[in-house]
Amino acid sequence: VPRKKSIYLAHGIFHLNDGARSSITGLRSSFVKDRGYERIVIDFSSGTSPKLYGHIDAKARKLSIDFFDTSVTPQITSLRNTRHVQAVDFMAIDQNQVTMEMKLKDTVNFDIVFMKNPGRLVIDIRP
Repeated sequence: VPRKKSIYLAHGIFHLNDGARSSITGLRSSFVKDRGYERIVIDFSSGTSPKLYGHIDAKARKLSIDFFDTSVTPQITSLRNTRHVQAVDFMAIDQNQVTMEMKLKDTVNFDIVFMKNPGRLVIDIRP
């Protein structure tokens, strides 16, 4: 079985143009010391990730993602006891667009992967 090769980014933009109408239904994190990275997972109600546009701002220590044709369910909880994430805020721009802002404790690098069935956005963070 081939293994995924990680490409960590310190800054820049990323996007997904082929997205489905969806809701953000979950936000969770994990850290396994042996792997050396913290994993943040955003769960969606659809089988794929929604259309999105993201920006990694290394100077401001922030990751911002705009989700299009997306809503956020009210039961989303904040992340607790994270290694690199200071706070995650969801802002409903209108009924069809949500912005997520992830503030970071330190300067980090990201590996971002889109998953299907169920739709998930996986963000691996390491120093």
